Amino acid sequence: MSNIADVSAAEPVPEELEIADELIAERRSGEPGDLPDDMAPWMATTITCIDLFSLWTGRIVCWLTIPLFSAMVYEILMRYLFTAPTMWAYDLSRMFYGALFMLGAGYGLSRGVHIRADFIYRNWTERTQGMVDGVLYIVFYFPGLLVFAYMSTEFAWESWMRFERGMDTAWMPYVFPIKTVLPIGVLFLLIQGVSELLKCIYAVKKGRWPV
Repeated sequence: MSNIADVSAAEPVPEELEIADELIAERRSGEPGDLPDDMAPWMATTITCIDLFSLWTGRIVCWLTIPLFSAMVYEILMRYLFTAPTMWAYDLSRMFYGALFMLGAGYGLSRGVHIRADFIYRNWTERTQGMVDGVLYIVFYFPGLLVFAYMSTEFAWESWMRFERGMDTAWMPYVFPIKTVLPIGVLFLLIQGVSELLKCIYAVKKGRWPV
């Protein structure tokens, strides 16, 4: 019995654990500018400036959670305590959430918290990871986002020209401001993508990630 208790109470060794969930978010804890000394100065400067931009974007955009949370709480209180639901809380909450999602996407990319299915990827060397990531950024990421940028800009422009209002709720709010968030969010992703591609190039050259 004592042997069993000792085994069950033993601390797990992280290196010996299998990751059950294949959707892993790699988290970077370093601050922008914390880069290796052997990185080319122009590359380090570019990465630092972009990562700082994304960091401050994330810090500013995160404040949208306050009106988002407030609108939802107010709606719940009015609906269930006073039987007086609002016409605007639903629209505002989804607009704030959409803005939070799009405007914060570049920051999420900079911190490596976007979900990736990496059950094969995590077993590769860092040089191979950088090579695969770099190819995917060039072949899929940038072309896809450029198409999305063109379409979302046209989408937002048409909405501004018509002063478009939402037709799916009784409140019928103006929707051109939130549609403008789409191309802005794509721009943030494109900017951060440049930093990520440079990190891939460094990983291919040096065999290790810079952050």
